[in-house]
Amino acid sequence: MDITPIIDPLNDAQRLAVTAPSQSMLILAGAGSGKTRVLVHRIAWQMQVEHIPAFNILAVTFTNKAAKEMRHRIEHLLNISTQNLWIGTFHSISHRLLRRHPKAANLPESFQVMDSSDQLRMIKRLLNSLNLDDSKWPPREVQWFINAQKDEGIRAKHMLETYDYHQKQMLMIYKAYEDLCQRSGLVDFAELLLRGLELLRDDSDLLAHYQQRFKQIHVDEFQDTNTIQYAWLRLLTGDNNNLFVVGDDDQSIYGWRGAKIENIYNFQKHFPIHSVVKLEQNYRSTGTILKAANHIIANNSGRMGKELWTDAGDGEPCSLYAAFNEQDEAFFVIECIKKWVKEGGLRADTAILYRSNAQSRQFEEKLMTSGIPYRVYGGLRFFDRAEIKNALAYLRLMSNYHDDASFERIINTPTRGLGTKAIDEIRAIARYQNLSLWQSALTLINLGKLSARTSNALSSFLQFIKDLSTQTNELELYEQVKLVIEKSKLIELYQKEKMDKGEEKIENLEELVNAAKLFDFDQNNEEGMNKLNTFLTHASLEAGESQSSEQEDCVQLMTIHSAKGLEFNTVFLVGMEDGLFPSQQSIDDIARLEEERRLCYVGMTRAMIKLYLSYAESRRLYGRESYPRPSRFLKEIPTDLIQEVRIRATVNKPIFNPQNTNKLINESSVFKLGERVLHDKFGEGVVLQLEGSGAQERVQINFSEVGIKWLMLAYAKLNKL
Repeated sequence: MDITPIIDPLNDAQRLAVTAPSQSMLILAGAGSGKTRVLVHRIAWQMQVEHIPAFNILAVTFTNKAAKEMRHRIEHLLNISTQNLWIGTFHSISHRLLRRHPKAANLPESFQVMDSSDQLRMIKRLLNSLNLDDSKWPPREVQWFINAQKDEGIRAKHMLETYDYHQKQMLMIYKAYEDLCQRSGLVDFAELLLRGLELLRDDSDLLAHYQQRFKQIHVDEFQDTNTIQYAWLRLLTGDNNNLFVVGDDDQSIYGWRGAKIENIYNFQKHFPIHSVVKLEQNYRSTGTILKAANHIIANNSGRMGKELWTDAGDGEPCSLYAAFNEQDEAFFVIECIKKWVKEGGLRADTAILYRSNAQSRQFEEKLMTSGIPYRVYGGLRFFDRAEIKNALAYLRLMSNYHDDASFERIINTPTRGLGTKAIDEIRAIARYQNLSLWQSALTLINLGKLSARTSNALSSFLQFIKDLSTQTNELELYEQVKLVIEKSKLIELYQKEKMDKGEEKIENLEELVNAAKLFDFDQNNEEGMNKLNTFLTHASLEAGESQSSEQEDCVQLMTIHSAKGLEFNTVFLVGMEDGLFPSQQSIDDIARLEEERRLCYVGMTRAMIKLYLSYAESRRLYGRESYPRPSRFLKEIPTDLIQEVRIRATVNKPIFNPQNTNKLINESSVFKLGERVLHDKFGEGVVLQLEGSGAQERVQINFSEVGIKWLMLAYAKLNKL
């Protein structure tokens, strides 16, 4: 038997993992170290050398794409069919078990699986049938509550009775939801895992059958398992001691959605493992990028410990850019991309990674005005996001009462006591009498064809829009947007959404205020249009521009979370500021701060050849201006691994040459080297350097309390001492 195709492509550590005896093992696989190769070749080794039938092997992944790739690579490596090999996600494997044994799982044979949107619609109907106001019991909050309980293996019957009214109601809703699903033969995603666990736990014969069948169990991305998935694996493994898991504690970044980093730490306690193998040789990034990432992650406590290395050479130093503000940061990134493309590089080889989705707007705007195609990976463009469209719909309806699309969008967002029947009546009158929805609503109110409650709710809505139009008439554009967001109660709506989704939507709404404040009316103005309508037209045009397709050569924009598993020639890791990255909520929480550090490690190791890091001295984000400190993560990188990028600068000189029209400091500059100045936030400091001119003029100051900072004079509000 020729085993060279299996072991020859492997390095020493990979070969050790692949050829180890069939016993539980933990493979600590660093970023870019070939973990998928190890899993594929391990399964091939067991089938070819140890003669374990495909029927006896189970491989669990986290995405359908990963499962499909693993199956394809095994077939290609062994030139055989993998039909009898069970490879899939936790959800798909559980689904397969339930389909095979529906009666034992107390399910009808024809049970149906609901996706997230189906589940949400069902919850909305349930709340309506229970006569619960969904403004007080938001469907998304209920959905999150139910799924969170299931992810921890908790049924409604397991929850203790409580005197807390909110918890008591949520428990009642959960119980009613379970009963409705059981009667309807419906199963949600979280239920797949919980019902699959219960099936094996409660049927000893069935459990013994599958423990006997799956002699070898392999798990990818083990650090991302949650409570129920880990319990599922422990139950299925039993006493067989045959669990081969691949993971990386340094890449555990999904704690906010239930992943338990404790699972990888506890693995050796729960399983008598043969060994721990560390995959530290990286095949993706340059030595300098890896050293920088290693130094950052080394600051986390309790790590299992590994250090990435490569034999491909050090490459270029990481570039650090201190931007004047968020616009300068975006300008710098786009200029670098232009240079890269001019030199023959592909746009698709570049990625802009950010911590918060709201950061994408500045880059989208600059890319669009530069004519550079781009794609927002794993998300929507800024003006395509639902919360932005909702806010803009209020503004549009204020400007034009007969905008039917906007009327429909916000008539019940947030909910205001108008049911489906009332809205259908408004549509019907509009259709039959050829009226706008606004006119139709007025007609129904005047005819008295609505219930008193519905009529009052509809009248209040129409009056609310009129009042908004009057109240905002004399305000600046950004003040109009801000007031509409506040008065519409969209913030309160999204505050009720759990996890990070609601917070992200609120941040996007606050960024919409910022977009309005920075909007260039003169550049976008059409004759006869006021600022609001010009801004709304601008938003429509940006939203109307379709994203580049995946096949097109375009710049990739994404959150760092979305970038996991991907790699790019050049990566721009932007917004490296305390309060943004790491996030403000994590700074005083050790566990959350360490997850942020792991996220930084993941972002950096996406870069293959070139890594740019950037931060802004001043930033307007979420509608607020701040003067943030550079991210603490930047201080954890040795200076010899970083090359600071600066614009070409000339220090201020007291001699004025009237023939020099290209001087960098104009004659009206009131500051001199060595002068003492006072800043409202940073206190007293000494001027070290001045550079730039006009709106781009900035000053470097050594503040006694916060150290050296570059500030833009247009925003800094400095006073001489």
